[in-house]
Amino acid sequence: MEYEVVIGLEVHAQLLTNTKLFCGCSTAFGDPPNTHGCPVCTGSPGALPVLNRKAVEMAVRMGLAVDCSINEKSIFARKNYFYPDLPKGYQISQYELPVCGPGKLSVSVDGEETQIGITRIHLEEDAGKLIHDQDTDSLFDVNRCGTPLIEIVSDPDIRSAQEAYAYLTELKQILEYLNICDCNMEQGSLRCDANISLRLHGENKLGTKTEIKNMNSFRNLEKALEYETVRQREILRDGGKIIQQTFLWDPVNNRSVAMRTKENAHDYRYFPDPDLMPLVVEQPWVEKLKTTLPELPAQRRNRFAERYSLTSYAAGVLTSSIDLADYFEDVTAICKDPKNASNWIMGDVMRLLNEKKASSVKELSITAQKLGALICLIQDGSVSAKAAKKVFDIMEKEDKQPLTIIEEQGLKQVSDSGALETVVKQVLQSNKDEVERYKQGNKKLVSFFMGQVMKATKGTANPKEVGAILKNYLEK
Repeated sequence: MEYEVVIGLEVHAQLLTNTKLFCGCSTAFGDPPNTHGCPVCTGSPGALPVLNRKAVEMAVRMGLAVDCSINEKSIFARKNYFYPDLPKGYQISQYELPVCGPGKLSVSVDGEETQIGITRIHLEEDAGKLIHDQDTDSLFDVNRCGTPLIEIVSDPDIRSAQEAYAYLTELKQILEYLNICDCNMEQGSLRCDANISLRLHGENKLGTKTEIKNMNSFRNLEKALEYETVRQREILRDGGKIIQQTFLWDPVNNRSVAMRTKENAHDYRYFPDPDLMPLVVEQPWVEKLKTTLPELPAQRRNRFAERYSLTSYAAGVLTSSIDLADYFEDVTAICKDPKNASNWIMGDVMRLLNEKKASSVKELSITAQKLGALICLIQDGSVSAKAAKKVFDIMEKEDKQPLTIIEEQGLKQVSDSGALETVVKQVLQSNKDEVERYKQGNKKLVSFFMGQVMKATKGTANPKEVGAILKNYLEK
């Protein structure tokens, strides 16, 4: 505990534009290799880049969502490095003058609110892709070259792996709510580099940092930061020095692997791109974009907690994605019962999502209309809560309306007091010994009688009605 962990994150988010940042090539994922390339993508002599206005708009909207200042003037620079996946030999990015200046983002860990500063958000193009497992040589695919990214750079304000996880989760939700990135980490739409260093508590000077590169899983990033914290602490305690390096994370062996000595900014030899004019973002346009911002995750969490009387935990789960939040509100609008809607979604709907490995409720057959209708049928006594669980699973498999399933399966709840009274009398008549024990003070036996009635009616009896009839007869 004598050392303080200092973490800064660089998040790369691929923007949902139809074309690349500086040319008209498609950004479609999964198409055959080398089908989306042109002289601009590959940096052929004489080819001139033209900036994608939609990408700028998305970058500004993200900046506004995290309280960034929007710079009226920003500069595109060439970042020079010589990797096989970079045919130009440089990447067009922004350095000294980014499109978005300082901002902030609040995150919660174990109920404690922490504010993480954001240094900058800048636009840049992506590199290409190397494929190592299809041939004895590495193969190159140009399709990703020039795909528009925003890089969100945090201040070194993060003090634990758990805070880093919370920060990334909040960023991902904002990107999805703004509909500017699909955040598909398996496809590389969202990637993260983490810088981590240790220093003695009370010191202001930062320690020597290491970088964990190209993380595409939040859990793996959390594990990597925890591992690197322990590794650096042990070196410092033994009197050693931290070497500024870049690491990759090995998820199989749960350890970091040194990749190369860490570069500094001057190693990239940044200089303004001579083919691109300075980007000017006028204030009236920024003000107009402000009006297009949707209700953001933090705002929606607060509204859910207040309007629907939900716990902060439930509000957090239900707003974890915009699809789930919309689904909850649609179900609640039908059944007028936010508590039951919340319980069903956080229980059975989330279970189905996990079982099917589905990324969205849109992939389920159980629409908000069907779930809302099912809850209404529970409310009016048409089906018991227990039988409704069976109806729910059949709805997903057979894609039928809940009332149809209830009628086909004979699950309609019996609430007729005359019919139930007959069943109760038969149960009490068949269990005279238990009735006598009840009269002698063993009141817990009421659960036994309730179970026998439910068994006799195949679970279709209305428990509330049965309870009242049992009480009336047993107290006589």
